[in-house]
Amino acid sequence: MSANNRHPVLEVRDLRKRFGAVQALDGVSFHVHQGEIVALVGDNGAGKSTTIKMIAGVEQPDSGEIWFEGERVHLANPAAAERLGIQTVYQDLALCDNLDIVSNLFLGRELVKPVVPGVVRKLDRHEMERRAIPVLQELGIRLPPLSTLVASLSGGQRQAVAVARSVLWGSKLVMLDEPTAALGVAQQRAVLDLIVRLAQSGKAVMVISHNMHDVFRIADRIVVLRLGRTVAMFERRAVTPEQVIAAITGAEEASVQA
Repeated sequence: MSANNRHPVLEVRDLRKRFGAVQALDGVSFHVHQGEIVALVGDNGAGKSTTIKMIAGVEQPDSGEIWFEGERVHLANPAAAERLGIQTVYQDLALCDNLDIVSNLFLGRELVKPVVPGVVRKLDRHEMERRAIPVLQELGIRLPPLSTLVASLSGGQRQAVAVARSVLWGSKLVMLDEPTAALGVAQQRAVLDLIVRLAQSGKAVMVISHNMHDVFRIADRIVVLRLGRTVAMFERRAVTPEQVIAAITGAEEASVQA
């Protein structure tokens, strides 16, 4: 996990967003380098989800800037973000239980081959599996045969499929929303190990999590949002969970004012 590249893969500068009377973001700034895991933490309503939606192209900021690989970008929609190499793994994973693993990996980007040229085509399952297997091997993902229905997979295996899909689709930045939520202990460990391997493969990684144990196990840096603002940025090796929690709740600020 290195942060020595000249430009961050992602940099957000002073993002602001209002929904009616609610100021959802009021000055969010941070950056993520290639091969780095940055944890975005904060209480409910801190602005984490809105920030991720801005980067994913789902929402647009009222003001502020998003820079990607050293250039300012306008992410008008999710397709624009994906073209740059920004992939988001949401909490619901967006998998189709009635399809098998390989079909989910290529969902929306299926490979086909002609049966009757110009008239009839069918899915090229062999080619999809051929392309998927090296990615799974690179990330150390072990799954049942790729013809297995996703409905039969464990929570950890489903998360692995969603992560592998993001890599197959040419990601440079992968954002994961609460990736270990509702998983058992062994599955949590497997998913966290996968996230570390994702960064080691050269991706920039953002993790949104309420789980401080997870954050301190994998993050290189921790960005704290409170009331729509970036209030702290920590090197994980130089901070304690208590200090991060104090920044999340505002307890540290309150103690200084007292």
